[in-house]
Amino acid sequence: MNLNDFDFDLPEGLIATRPVRPRSAARLLVAEGDTIRDLHVADLPDLLGPGDRLVLNDTKVIPARLSGTRTRETGQGPVTARVEATLLEPRPGGHWAALAKPLRKLREAEVIRFSDRLSATVERITEGQAELSFNLSGADFDAALAEAGQMPLPPYIAALRAPDAQDSEDYQTVFARAAGAVAAPTASLHFDDALLARLAAKGVAFTHVTLHVGAGTFLPVKVEDVTTHRMHSEWGEVTEKAAAEINATRAAGGRVIPVGTTALRLIESAADETGRVRPWRGPTDIFIYPGHAFRVTDGLMTNFHLPKSTLLMLVSALMGTGRIRRIYAHAIASGYRFFSYGDASLLLPERRGPPTSGRPQA
Repeated sequence: MNLNDFDFDLPEGLIATRPVRPRSAARLLVAEGDTIRDLHVADLPDLLGPGDRLVLNDTKVIPARLSGTRTRETGQGPVTARVEATLLEPRPGGHWAALAKPLRKLREAEVIRFSDRLSATVERITEGQAELSFNLSGADFDAALAEAGQMPLPPYIAALRAPDAQDSEDYQTVFARAAGAVAAPTASLHFDDALLARLAAKGVAFTHVTLHVGAGTFLPVKVEDVTTHRMHSEWGEVTEKAAAEINATRAAGGRVIPVGTTALRLIESAADETGRVRPWRGPTDIFIYPGHAFRVTDGLMTNFHLPKSTLLMLVSALMGTGRIRRIYAHAIASGYRFFSYGDASLLLPERRGPPTSGRPQA
């Protein structure tokens, strides 16, 4: 399986730099088997109903982009230089792994000041990252970070415009609860309270899980043989209640449809070989590519993904590589907006056999 099998040409003009408003006004490409329909997210209550369960990732994006200064004594007096840092993931002892620019000019034990309240010490520099220890912890750290930080927009948006105050609302789901992500579960950005209420009125059930999306979700695949790619690890949790809800839906013959690849990866990590979901808490580095036997997923709502990305490989595993090529060609020809602030798709392969039989690929 070659990396070029997952490549396609995307006009830059289809990369969304702002979301549509209201959230549910985004377009929705519905692919059910070989059939493609052009609808809107607001049409979801007409597509789903009693027996269907949406699995939502309730992670909350932290304002992980920081701009600060470090001061160094020289023979000519103190010299101050700017440092940009993007928090990646927490480390033991209250430390954080971070990308820092310019990394090569930082020194261990150096202090970076991000605001009057927030500063960090460079503990070590390894593998292109810095490990930072902050002067605050707990609620004090959260409050200071909220004041000093900005939303960590994906690189393909940040290359086109700088983050601003509006992103603090736009790049957060309406059901965000558990702080810890440095990237949003973007398919969930299409939901607002009104849409959730309409879905509930139609009998659609909801289950909340947590997967803290890391910056690794944007890392390019660098190997030609994609099966040798090493997936980044992200922390997630499926509670006992969430597992019981999903298992009950499966037992009743209903559809389990995760909203976003993050929710899908988590429930597939928590499912055993029979398709039963177990409570889960910890890191997952599951890598889903064509040939994967889905244990619990019956469909997926997701945005449109980067060429040669692991997320494109995931949707190819669900729908079949040939179908995904046709779906993406249709989306490009029809002017769908791509990536985090873009439009959405509802991917529904044909109904499969019981969980113990696995899911043959189209």
